[in-house]
Amino acid sequence: MAQAAKSRDGEPVVVAQGLSRVFKDFWRRDRVRAVDNLTFEIQPHEIFGLLGPNGSGKSTTIKILLGLLRPTKGRVSVFGRPPSDVSIKKRIGYLPEESYLYGYLNARETLEYYAKLFGIPPKTRTKRIDELLEMVGLSRAQHRPVHEYSKGMQRRIGLAQALINDPDFLILDEPTTGLDPIGTRQVKDLIVRLGERGKTVLLSSHLLADVEDVVDRMVILYGGKKREEGTCNDLLVSRTRSTVEIDSMDESLVNEIDQVIRNRTGGERGVIRVSHPRQTLEEKFLDIVEQARAERAETSGADQGEVAAFLTGPAEGAHLIESLVEAADEATPPPEFESAEEPAAATPAEDVLAGLVAKPDEPAPQETTSAAPPKPASRPADTGGVDEDVIGSLLDSSDDPERQT
Repeated sequence: MAQAAKSRDGEPVVVAQGLSRVFKDFWRRDRVRAVDNLTFEIQPHEIFGLLGPNGSGKSTTIKILLGLLRPTKGRVSVFGRPPSDVSIKKRIGYLPEESYLYGYLNARETLEYYAKLFGIPPKTRTKRIDELLEMVGLSRAQHRPVHEYSKGMQRRIGLAQALINDPDFLILDEPTTGLDPIGTRQVKDLIVRLGERGKTVLLSSHLLADVEDVVDRMVILYGGKKREEGTCNDLLVSRTRSTVEIDSMDESLVNEIDQVIRNRTGGERGVIRVSHPRQTLEEKFLDIVEQARAERAETSGADQGEVAAFLTGPAEGAHLIESLVEAADEATPPPEFESAEEPAAATPAEDVLAGLVAKPDEPAPQETTSAAPPKPASRPADTGGVDEDVIGSLLDSSDDPERQT
């Protein structure tokens, strides 16, 4: 990882100061002020919410952070560098509001494509793809073309591609759009797990209930302007009322409590409302699904998987170890590619075997002609087994001009 792309400890991951973006018409006149003097920071290891209704400037702000749009005014930095710096791209994962995928690729081919863009080694690539497909519940549908997927399934594979590079900064633009309650719960649980691991997450949504469960701090936009900023407790906790939760009680006990409160406050206060807490619809829905799964009911939809192991493992040093192992494997040539000029040394067993099967030298064939009959062969003992008469006859025949014709 390039040193220039690293931000110092404690330095914000994102800094936006006076950020504005104005879209103009053909005549260069101001048409829409999508972002208006927006200032905020995102700290390391923080889950940050960017909230607001449709058209409030959330997606425009994200595109500026990614370097896809230039701000009309103001300054912005990501990891201490301008968004246009290519060196920081490998540290960012992005799930856009709409899943723009190649429809004729299947899920595995889609993840292979994005993994190769990040230069992830083959072994690591295969392992991550298997884990991500299991996590988003698409293992059984991984060989179907993406254009056959429902919108919710496309969001799932889009989430997987945003995580394929194990990013330090994850940007999710409306991640739960099109997902069923099960998928929505999975995405929220995943965001919480990533935050616990130390990832920085920017979550943009207009579904406030989804954001409330996971974010550490948020900014609420309207008309491109920041209206409120703070933690959930700062913005949501009511200081004017108190709630006491106890086991079920009858009306006489309620009256006694009411009388005690009135005696303590001089009759100015009393019990305002007594109600029985109820489950949220999401909790009821998930209970029904869990019961059906316990009964092993069949479904053709997406499965529920665990968070990919590489996203929950140790963050520091893992990529370096994987890259060193891959480099060592690629540097060792397979046996069929050994050089012919430097054959591998034979083992002692191979030498013994070669000696056992070796054949004795056979005498060279002698060429007989009517013009120059060969002389009787003689093999003196001191010649080391070389037949000098045969060699002489061959030399004589090479000097004969009739032989050469």
